[in-house]
Amino acid sequence: MEHPFAITLDVGTSLANLTGSWRSSKPVYVDRLPPCNHACPAGENIQAWLSHAESGDYESAWRQLTADNPLPAIMGRVCYHPCETACNRAMIDEAVGINSVERFLGDEAIRRGWAFAPPPSESGKRVLVVGAGPSGLSAAYHLRRMGHAVEIHEAGPMAGGMMRFGIPKYRLPREVLDAEVRRILDLGITLKLDAKVDKIDEAMKAGRFDAAFLAVGAHIAKRAYIPAGEAAKILDAVQVLRSMEGEDKPLLGRRVVVYGGGNTALDVARTAKRLGATEAIIVYRRTRERMPAHDFEVEEALEEGVMMKWLSTIKRMDEGTLTVEKMALDEKGFPQPTGEFETLEADSLVLALGQDVDLSLLEGVPGLEIKDGVVQVGANMMTGHPGIFAGGDMVPSERTVTVAVGHGKKAARHIDGWLRGQAYEPPEKHEIASFDKLNTWYYADAPATVRPLLDIARRRSTFEEVTQGLDETNALYEARRCLSCGNCFECDNCYGVCPDNAVIKLGAGLRFAFNYDYCKGCGMCEQECPCGAIKMIPEAI
Repeated sequence: MEHPFAITLDVGTSLANLTGSWRSSKPVYVDRLPPCNHACPAGENIQAWLSHAESGDYESAWRQLTADNPLPAIMGRVCYHPCETACNRAMIDEAVGINSVERFLGDEAIRRGWAFAPPPSESGKRVLVVGAGPSGLSAAYHLRRMGHAVEIHEAGPMAGGMMRFGIPKYRLPREVLDAEVRRILDLGITLKLDAKVDKIDEAMKAGRFDAAFLAVGAHIAKRAYIPAGEAAKILDAVQVLRSMEGEDKPLLGRRVVVYGGGNTALDVARTAKRLGATEAIIVYRRTRERMPAHDFEVEEALEEGVMMKWLSTIKRMDEGTLTVEKMALDEKGFPQPTGEFETLEADSLVLALGQDVDLSLLEGVPGLEIKDGVVQVGANMMTGHPGIFAGGDMVPSERTVTVAVGHGKKAARHIDGWLRGQAYEPPEKHEIASFDKLNTWYYADAPATVRPLLDIARRRSTFEEVTQGLDETNALYEARRCLSCGNCFECDNCYGVCPDNAVIKLGAGLRFAFNYDYCKGCGMCEQECPCGAIKMIPEAI
């Protein structure tokens, strides 16, 4: 059959019969995986929702975003945006402010009252979710949208988990948290508060649940043996941050020392300053470079007057004083004691040394494997016991809100497959659109928008939100900085530069096609495609 785009020469020979000898390779349109998408622990299709946002269609952007992550206003505040670390735009000027746009969309949805669409049908299956933190809420949301009846059992008095009891209000306002939780529950999800699950197998049997997802947060503070006098005041970080949700705020005193180097340690020190402490000092046994806390949070803490004491450990606490030993790095970079001591004045000591998960609900359940204080799960997020899945802090992983949300989505897909008797198979991923595959000379410099911060005086004395959001103008600008790495955005470059008129426009939103009867394989289209959506492949013989 003659090619539909072939033309016939006077000699009666189709041009299609001639091009094979002219070409050693031919162009094809490809979809590559944007590095931001690849780096997102929640599995968001970032490039897709940015595309909607840059056109000004914010609701479509929000709905594309929430297809993967139901908590954009929260994530836009607390996510450490690994997507931006991976962004190709940083090789030109600065990474796209993806997290800023996500927050804008989340806030816009709350302001406009956008709601999730109900499930199209009911499956007749019941799923128990244990824990109303980010992972549990994410799993419940996705399972409900798949048509399953979902019931969340939360041991605490309010939903949110460590988002509520571990992240201070100056980073995550509670009205934002409450709004996004309420929208999820409005899908028809049952939430039972003050409902601790003591035995998971008994709870499943009593509630006639077909499957369970365990998402118990790490609420148990790790302890360290520090000799202390009778009047010494030693608290743990989880206890301090949790008490901030009640009416009775913690009494820390004027001089507060926090022992630890993570983000929780910084949160406690910054909270202490807001509660009136004249001194808030972080004592950490390593250097700043080895501190697990994120650098921008360290900077914000220093701006607020939090002091840091690196290469130090706490040896003893007495009433009003701490004994600290100086450390020194050995040839391998590990801190070693020096035998040099100093005394710090302190009214209270807060330990921020990490948290563990309460796994008592799993006692007596056959087939489970617990290692290093967490539950072992397979690639499908299922434990060794059929029908019981787990994610978030309960499994081996980085403990962040974004990772937890991703676990909830992944587990929901596998739970849905398990309930339907059809194992979920994730789609194969495309090759990554790395910077070398782009032709970036088409993009002008456009530095990122800097999110405004609350002034220092108010940061030190109030719990008002520190990092402010973008307005519509700035959010639109940020969205339009996206390079659309690896995916055609119909710029018409290939159409305009082809010397042989071999590129066919298929219409708005339909992209292009190649007429190989005309194409000589010169490769100009690949060289001039800004986003790397064209690839030259060997001509088939």
